[in-house]
Amino acid sequence: MRSDTVKKGFERAPHRSLLRAVGLKDEDFDKPFIGIANSHVDIIPGHFYLQEYGRIAKDEIRKAGGVPFEFNTIGVDDGIAMGHQGMLYSLPSREIIADSVETMMNAHMLDALLCIPNCDKIVPGMVMGALRVDVPTVFCSGGPMKAGVLSDGTAIDLNTAFEAVAKRAQGKMTDAQLYEIECKACPSGGSCSGMFTANSMNVLCEAMGIALPGNGTVLALTPEREALLRRAARRTVEIAGKEEFRLKRILGADAVQNALVVDMAMGGSSNTVLHLLAIAREAGVKLELRDIEAVAGKVAHIAKIAPSLSTVHIEDVHRAGGVPAVLKEVARRGDVVRTGARTVTGETIGDRIAGAEVKDREVIHSLEKAYSPVGGLAVLFGNLAPEGAVVKTAGIQPSMRKFTGKAICFDSQDEAIAGIMGGKVKAGHFVVIRYEGPRGGPGMQEMLAPTSLIMGMGLGESVGLVTDGRFSGATRGACVGHVSPEAAEGGPIGLVQDGDPVTIDVESRSLTLGVDEAELARRRAAFRPRKKQVASKWLRRYAALVTNASNGAVLRSDFD
Repeated sequence: MRSDTVKKGFERAPHRSLLRAVGLKDEDFDKPFIGIANSHVDIIPGHFYLQEYGRIAKDEIRKAGGVPFEFNTIGVDDGIAMGHQGMLYSLPSREIIADSVETMMNAHMLDALLCIPNCDKIVPGMVMGALRVDVPTVFCSGGPMKAGVLSDGTAIDLNTAFEAVAKRAQGKMTDAQLYEIECKACPSGGSCSGMFTANSMNVLCEAMGIALPGNGTVLALTPEREALLRRAARRTVEIAGKEEFRLKRILGADAVQNALVVDMAMGGSSNTVLHLLAIAREAGVKLELRDIEAVAGKVAHIAKIAPSLSTVHIEDVHRAGGVPAVLKEVARRGDVVRTGARTVTGETIGDRIAGAEVKDREVIHSLEKAYSPVGGLAVLFGNLAPEGAVVKTAGIQPSMRKFTGKAICFDSQDEAIAGIMGGKVKAGHFVVIRYEGPRGGPGMQEMLAPTSLIMGMGLGESVGLVTDGRFSGATRGACVGHVSPEAAEGGPIGLVQDGDPVTIDVESRSLTLGVDEAELARRRAAFRPRKKQVASKWLRRYAALVTNASNGAVLRSDFD
């Protein structure tokens, strides 16, 4: 076993002495050492209870014959960090988490890994770190929260609260109505109840075969979730030291393909594109934005989940058959699902979905009654985004799938929020928010505040938005993000001026600036990208190393 490096032989007597100090006995030195990467953080609703989940996992690992060693990662709650400088730290935290997992596992030479993440950057960060370590690894998230319910029976979620702020600002909602939403939108622990980034990533882990069935949909803080965690902990011990279950042998090209398929079928967060690009690079899998668009063209959008113009939530998807049922339905179209892909349970994806069935056709549609014959995410190209941009088509109103608006430009999210709240944005505008990319932000802030304001003010069917930043999984509307190259690296989005015509055409997968090339060349010659003054040493270091969104915002590693 890998851990023999620190526990076997007379020369390791000092190492064993230290291990005895934390409770190990003679009999433990012949057992596999299992790392538990736990993202317990008190301030995040999907994480505050994970300390108890860690205790449960350790108990189960001991019973199964392993020796558990738990360590923690940081975590940022995007909802709490939203709309202020705290959001600058969200995407960069992914790199800290990946580095932490790699550091702890390799410094102590542990044999296998159980990851307990739940939200946003924490899931992909753990996947990236685990791929670097490449030992047998099982993921088991903390699980999604239940949807909130208003007194009139309406199902709500966190996005309802963000959009309610705009309605209250316009006088369309009373303080009492806003207070009820505030108190009921997030009724329990767990990752936010819609197909936001956290639940999207946990669903993708299941599709990639690195988690057990139910990982993405079984509710948090339920006996079913605890049973799933116990099975995951036992499985980690069972596969420890087995070469065929090393993570890179599970998470390869087929696994990435299946993640993309489920993402398109369920209309996941646009952030998943960013994270899958980064995960693929750690796995050694070639993946580019055009590859993602090629998959989107083959996968029908069969499950529309909040916030994508829907009241369906993750708990409904679980009741309807979960991820296996979604995969089985879309697998009816050719070979889009890689059924031969292996999983941590030892079965193939084909084995896993063989007995699945759709139990509610109102939640998971058939191919014949799909919301769209193509996926719920799309990659756009054009003179405004030569290296690509991403839009969640599942959340766009039909009338906005092709839209031309007059640019109104803001050089930061804060400027955009002030402009929208101040009435500068009107029907027919195409809001441009730039210098919010990975380098320019720095940190590529999520734009839930401005997008929610646009929707809450009733402008969702008359205003578009484009940014080199990114969006929360809660975002809906004609909102295009991840524009690459970003403004800070001289991208065309930095050349846009107020009044320029900007066109999104979802069907043709294009994002264009209606300015002739001669004029663009003139502007380009005079263009000098803005550079923000950043006090944080960490964010300055991040900005110096980070690549743009079309590369997954991974950090440069070409230092040889």
